[in-house]
Amino acid sequence: MKLAALLLALAPFAALAQTKPAPLLPPADPAIQKLVDEISAKNLEADVRKLVSFGTRHTLSDTQSPTRGIGAARNYVRDEFLKYSKAGGGRMTVEMDTFTVKPDGRRINKPVLMANVLATLPGTDPTDTRIILVSGHIDSRVSDVMNATADAPGANDDGSGTVLVMELARVLAGQKFPCTLKFVAVQGEEQGLYGSGHLAERAKKENWNLIAMLNNDIVGNSHGFDPVINDATQVRVFSEGVPANETPEQAKVRRQLSSENDAPSRQLARYIQRTAQLYGRGHKVALEYRPDRFLRGGDHTPFNQQGFAAVRFTEMNEDYTHQHQDLRTEKSRPYGDVIEGMDFAYLRRNAGINLATMASLALAPAAPAKVEVLTADLTNRTQLRWQAPATGAKPSGYVVLVRETSAPQWQQRIPVSGLTTDLNISKDNFIFGVVSVDAAGHESVTVLPVVGR
Repeated sequence: MKLAALLLALAPFAALAQTKPAPLLPPADPAIQKLVDEISAKNLEADVRKLVSFGTRHTLSDTQSPTRGIGAARNYVRDEFLKYSKAGGGRMTVEMDTFTVKPDGRRINKPVLMANVLATLPGTDPTDTRIILVSGHIDSRVSDVMNATADAPGANDDGSGTVLVMELARVLAGQKFPCTLKFVAVQGEEQGLYGSGHLAERAKKENWNLIAMLNNDIVGNSHGFDPVINDATQVRVFSEGVPANETPEQAKVRRQLSSENDAPSRQLARYIQRTAQLYGRGHKVALEYRPDRFLRGGDHTPFNQQGFAAVRFTEMNEDYTHQHQDLRTEKSRPYGDVIEGMDFAYLRRNAGINLATMASLALAPAAPAKVEVLTADLTNRTQLRWQAPATGAKPSGYVVLVRETSAPQWQQRIPVSGLTTDLNISKDNFIFGVVSVDAAGHESVTVLPVVGR
């Protein structure tokens, strides 16, 4: 029965038997694994403890004190970025990206000068315009979102995401990649996604070729509550299936292809999962086919709204008694986002998947352009064509990914040369994607073909 089941599962791909078989994953790069292994749980913990020591990081809190409030926290992250840059040879630049938010009648009751702490590691290839961004939010809160004076440790929400960004900047500051990497601690998430909204608008205005935005928010705890579930082996990645800024013409194409499960953000999420299989040392990515959790939001959302591929990393099992809570004890249970609720070995593994994703994307060629499935003829064959990337180095080759229309994950990986391919399977029965690849096997994100003639 097992053999029969296997043959049945492989039957749809029988016509591909003449194609040279290839592993479903590209080869791992030992240099990327080495960088992943340099991530330090001790550094992550030390940075969280420092952030917690500022008492509160509420967006409306003190900006002048050197020891308490959002201002002191921003300065700490900036100064650490500068240290990393100096240790890495000085190529990484650091800025306080400031902006003023007016009272909004909701969670901003006075004009506030906010600042995102942004570090930029420029690419080494002047022809490669791609940008990859990783983020966490530096602000914290308690039960009353307008309470700017009470202690709000924000250890996990989102000290965990902030220190993850810092540790990636530390490890990567001295590295050289063809394209640009950005590391940011954004402000104002709890008050309404203000920092990420500002940065997403800036990216759109300045025409950034932003190919991936990795938002890390609540990624440092492996112990869930209500119900009690402990799982340190997985992290969730949330992604939108239909682009938030979809135009009527794009909607028409989506309906034609039934590609509700293949938006750029969803393809980025699949890329992250595949990368984790290569470099996660058993740590897994659980893909969540939703833009976020119920009743919550995150800093990837403004980037989705501006048309960028953006996803959210969040721990597998949340403990809501440690989120948005006043520090207190009720019925012998402590409430509040304190450092005792964190698992730094778990946070280190989540940081590793972020780093491996950034490095893999940065080392790979840019994705192919104008990918099409040709439909001029009534045939049971599949003809695909595409163009070389418009930016960066020329790929060494390409890979076609294949899955059945009912399958959520890629099932076949077919290396090809040139800018076309002809497969002995029906285009009506499968979903296809094309990626660029370099000589070392680094692959770009997947591009879904549109209909061509």
